[in-house]
Amino acid sequence: MKPIDLTQGSIFRSLWVMAVPLISASFVQMAYSMTDMLWLGHLGSDAVAAAGAAGFFVWMCNALSFMTKIGVEITVSQSIGAKDYRRAAQYAGHAVTLASIIAVGYVCFLLAAAPALIGLFRFEEHIAEQAVDYLRIVAPGLFFQFNNNTFNGLYNGQGDSRTPFRISAVGLVVNIVLDPLLIYGVGPFPMWGTAGAAVATAFAQVVVYCIFARRVFTSRFPLGRLAFLSPLKRELSCRILGLGLPVSMQNGLFSMFSLTLATLAARWGAVGVAAQSIGSQIEAISWMTAAGFSTALASFTGQNYGARQFERIRQGYRLTLGIAGGIGLVAGGLFFVLNREIFGLFVTEPEAVVAGGDYLKILALSQVFMVTESVTAGAFNGTGRTVPPALTGILLTGARIPLAYWLTTFPALGLTGIWWSITLSSILKGTVLPAWFLWFQRRKLR
Repeated sequence: MKPIDLTQGSIFRSLWVMAVPLISASFVQMAYSMTDMLWLGHLGSDAVAAAGAAGFFVWMCNALSFMTKIGVEITVSQSIGAKDYRRAAQYAGHAVTLASIIAVGYVCFLLAAAPALIGLFRFEEHIAEQAVDYLRIVAPGLFFQFNNNTFNGLYNGQGDSRTPFRISAVGLVVNIVLDPLLIYGVGPFPMWGTAGAAVATAFAQVVVYCIFARRVFTSRFPLGRLAFLSPLKRELSCRILGLGLPVSMQNGLFSMFSLTLATLAARWGAVGVAAQSIGSQIEAISWMTAAGFSTALASFTGQNYGARQFERIRQGYRLTLGIAGGIGLVAGGLFFVLNREIFGLFVTEPEAVVAGGDYLKILALSQVFMVTESVTAGAFNGTGRTVPPALTGILLTGARIPLAYWLTTFPALGLTGIWWSITLSSILKGTVLPAWFLWFQRRKLR
């Protein structure tokens, strides 16, 4: 089996064939967290808040993994576009080694610092204990999750998004089956509550890793068999990390900004944290879809950039922007009209439903802009210019913090001031970044 060539044939078909599995895989990833929240929601806001707090550090793991995931997507796709398959294989081997090294370091940090990290939320003692237990149980599984994200990047860069989707779907099934058994103690299984959700998630990631390993570390891998640990060369390692670092920093800081907003929301008790935790999972319906199109466009752009087919890149960007924008518009409409009904599927407490409904209604106004920003970031990344989307994201997402603190001082806004800060910054990002890419197309893609 050879890498898929995205430099020829129908642009719509190339993007669609890539995007559909990626969107599905994004929903699979989202479903891991939503499955936990769905089952834990019936235990009350305390359990949701505990898992939600620990979930921010799982989010940070995903952010760190972008160093190798994005780096290998770009380097492999551009190498394949230039028909340099040997170089693509070298980049792939380096990314796998770098991912394992970074993942081990992060897991050790979480295990040692879990109480201090959860202490940032200033929960009541019984909630804090649940959150620390959840984080320490899920932490070893993050080694596998980090590497799984990198494996996804290996395949995406080759134009193959179906294989990662199929493998990730197996992990979701494992998680869905184990969650109720371990949370509620069905049959011979112990009742572990929030800890059970952590065990189920970690075990599912181990299963996914094992399936990936059977392909990547054997001759079945399209670029040739990779080694678990390869000797690192400075040039290749710096190229991978240099491309992935801006995206990783953006996502890592995004996680920290969200953590700061969550601590602010915690002033309104567990209801405030639960509203943001569950609300962000629901909102992921649109931004995970956008992420799928963004990754598809990045791989498409990378191969065509390597092949120097710039007009094909322009056409692909316009087409992707139109499709994803339409989806963002539909999602925003649903959130605006059915906000409380949707949120009520996850919790039953009236106060939490009201707070969560407000979250979705306000965030509905920015869905089209959020999708536009994500798609444009994919186009930039494919060309190897990862700084513009990262810089835009860091500056304008960071602006949410002072804006949220200011807006929450108004009695008429209160908790909703946090949600308005998120929406306003998303509208700005979805305006600035496309304008920047339009300038880039006219000046650089010639």
